[in-house]
Amino acid sequence: MSIDRAKEISATGVTGVTVDVGDATTRYLLYGLLPSWFVPGVADWVMHRRTHIEETAGTKESLIHSLMMAEVGIPIALTLRYEVNPLLLSVQLGGAAVHEATALWDVRTAVESEREVKPIEQHIHSFLESLPFAALASLMCLHADQVKSLLRGGRGDPDAWRLVPRRRPLSRGYLAGIAAAIGTCVLLPYGEELLRCVRTGRRNRKNDKNARSDAARWSAARSGKGR
Repeated sequence: MSIDRAKEISATGVTGVTVDVGDATTRYLLYGLLPSWFVPGVADWVMHRRTHIEETAGTKESLIHSLMMAEVGIPIALTLRYEVNPLLLSVQLGGAAVHEATALWDVRTAVESEREVKPIEQHIHSFLESLPFAALASLMCLHADQVKSLLRGGRGDPDAWRLVPRRRPLSRGYLAGIAAAIGTCVLLPYGEELLRCVRTGRRNRKNDKNARSDAARWSAARSGKGR
């Protein structure tokens, strides 16, 4: 298919009505993909709670979850505020790669701790792993010129390697809504998970210490009687 033919197809719908593919893709990212990201995130937290993460993998796995959220959250926050350019694309690509590696570490940590990772949780993970790549692929299609610039090392573009504020900033209402969703669906549940794991870990260590102390006193008492 020729490039001209591809442009013609993307510019007109089936009924011949003009379609702005860029605007449609942007709306999909802002009002479809990004909000839908919170659903599997909350579902994953529910699975962690049901399988008693605080009694198995504990604080270690919960901290890995926090790391994964930062790996995704930082590129998203930058993309909402700044223009897509080689620098931002590099951050996004790096974040996606590191997030995937951390996801493998996360599952290995859960399995080694004997926390049961059920098939439904694995299916939830498939969404959490694929959504960053779906978002990144859409952004790269929207900003093909910046992808080319990245491949050229940003040569000839003085703004290639610095953060440039959006020429058309997103509305305060939208940013406030996303911030509220992050607080409700990410920070609160996963903060609760981390706090629960820390408290349980402290209680278990205290119980172990008391048990060892009791065992030591019992052993000393028996030794004394033996004399």
